[in-house]
Amino acid sequence: MPLHSLRRLISRLLPQVVKNQYHLLQAVAACISFGFPGRKLVVIGVTGTNGKTTTTQFIARILEHTGKKVSVASTINFQIGEKKWSNASKFTTLSAWQLQKFLREAVAEGCEYAVIETSSHALDQYRVWGVPYAIAVMTNVTREHLDYHQTMAAYRRVKQSLFLRAKQSVINMDMEDPGYFCPDKKKRALFYSIKEQSAHIFAEKIELDFKGTSFIVDTLHFRLQMPGLFNIENALAALGVARLLNIDFSSAREALAGVTGVPGRMELVPNARDIDIIIDYAVTPDAFEKLYASILPLKIPGTKIIHVFGACGDRDRGKRPLLGEIASGYADIVILTNEDPYYEDPEQILDEIEQGVTKKNSLLPTDGKKSFFRIFDRRAAIHQALALAEIGDIVLVTGKGAESSIAIGDKRIVWNEKEIIEEELARISA
Repeated sequence: MPLHSLRRLISRLLPQVVKNQYHLLQAVAACISFGFPGRKLVVIGVTGTNGKTTTTQFIARILEHTGKKVSVASTINFQIGEKKWSNASKFTTLSAWQLQKFLREAVAEGCEYAVIETSSHALDQYRVWGVPYAIAVMTNVTREHLDYHQTMAAYRRVKQSLFLRAKQSVINMDMEDPGYFCPDKKKRALFYSIKEQSAHIFAEKIELDFKGTSFIVDTLHFRLQMPGLFNIENALAALGVARLLNIDFSSAREALAGVTGVPGRMELVPNARDIDIIIDYAVTPDAFEKLYASILPLKIPGTKIIHVFGACGDRDRGKRPLLGEIASGYADIVILTNEDPYYEDPEQILDEIEQGVTKKNSLLPTDGKKSFFRIFDRRAAIHQALALAEIGDIVLVTGKGAESSIAIGDKRIVWNEKEIIEEELARISA
């Protein structure tokens, strides 16, 4: 048996609680070795099922706009001051050793703040042990990672642990039971909302289009160069952090207005065919619902929505038919394709998504055109979507976002969603 297969077998046989004790020892050793560098930084942790990456970027841009030197560790990139580089690890939060090394380098470069995407896995596995969070931000908690946490109650409990540690918090009031994440009433907690006027930070007079969004908070008019209702939520979370740090909203507004987009998050691909091509990382039922809530009001009558997606292997299998059901309920054409199968049978993954696709039983509507496709090769699936698209149509390609590879077992196949789309557009136009 190959060594990597043996390691994987041992890992699967060991109870997670046992493995976590090993992770804890590693975290303690890392903190001691690097001298607890987080203590010299104002650490802001962003957690939640969806929206972490964009919220992290928003917070960093607000801090930079006020002249602060910032470090960032997110799903898509790392930053220490002026230095930026992509995250090719496929991990939201670094290992304990890597994280402490990163924080020490941030201190050495004179950074004052560290904005860290903090996943439930990292919390459960003690990867962030010894990191003194000044502010914790909650974007939302919806179904995800049940392959690991088993139940939503366990998932929420792990997320809550971040807020028990943090000195202050910013919480989405529109999520289920938001008060659960601020059990210590002596700690300051700010709530934000696009629905409840009683929230500390409330967005009103919301306007959406494919080029951005606008809204009003405390009589100030905000304009984001990013589409999507959920990006307003992400912006409100960042404004919550700004308020806790005593940063004027006028300054924060200028910073947010300057953000031209986050790679792979509701990213529009310019093209000469007058179709709206959107790349998004959406991988959960909630993310699908929010994505459609943002684009359906912008759909031109008589045009189509074509959705290309798959699901990640070795992850929560129960969400797969839900993804299929949601997409087929809103999209006019559904194209299932490969994503990151890891060690699972990729065809079985598609089988499980297809169980929820309502269009599979009526592939030939009255106009004689297919509304459901199953194309395993992701490039070919994207090509099919673009070939079917006509002027005014919306093409959604979700699941990969700005990731730089496709994971098949231990292999990593180089992949860039935007570049692939541009290449296939060129092929069709040739």
